[in-house]
Amino acid sequence: MQAKRGIQRGRPVGATTFEAAPALAFGAAVRAIRTEEGIAQETLAHLAGIERSHMGKIERGEHMPTLAVILKIARALGRSAGELILETEARLPGN
Repeated sequence: MQAKRGIQRGRPVGATTFEAAPALAFGAAVRAIRTEEGIAQETLAHLAGIERSHMGKIERGEHMPTLAVILKIARALGRSAGELILETEARLPGN
């Protein structure tokens, strides 16, 4: 009889948590709304309560923010998180 395999916790081998396309689309959406509103990147970072350098990485698509950070950015932009996600979806390749 074959031994039962235990469940391995965590991500499958070779899996990553970073996907470039959504990160780039989210960053582009944030940057577009920010510039449309005439808000400096440093000001937006301050309003959202995050480091300016982190905001820059988010806008360049180098970091994918957590849900908590997405909510902070949306609030700082005067938008709902849903609006921000819709803007992101519209910028995904193939849309």
